[in-house]
Amino acid sequence: MAVLQFSDTLRNNRLDAFETTLLTSPKLRIMSGALPANCAAADSGTLLCEMALPSDYMNAASAGAKTKLGTWSGTGDAAAGAGTNAGHFRIKNTAGSVVHCQGDVTATAGGGALTLDNISIAAGQAVTVTTFTLTDGNA
Repeated sequence: MAVLQFSDTLRNNRLDAFETTLLTSPKLRIMSGALPANCAAADSGTLLCEMALPSDYMNAASAGAKTKLGTWSGTGDAAAGAGTNAGHFRIKNTAGSVVHCQGDVTATAGGGALTLDNISIAAGQAVTVTTFTLTDGNA
């Protein structure tokens, strides 16, 4: 089995390229249902909440990890109705036309790639992302 390891400097630089690629204020879309097959696939599920992330939305990478910066919050979309469970998220460029990142959603401490204060999202409800961390492999 091959073993490949990278320095923290290289891992941090790879992670910091995330913001360079997505630029400022990308769109975070929280959706119901299963995650699409890959980032190039069409959106799936029902849009429960869309928020523009802050202009500077991630901390600088450190020790091979990069975490959310500031408050990521929005309001439940009308399509959420009386409460629909979040299943996945997609982060798109500022224009909302290209998906650069997607993953699962869980409640705080649930272990998902992105965690929310409450995964049951109702129309008009405040929605807050509690954690989002990117970790680079090959330490």
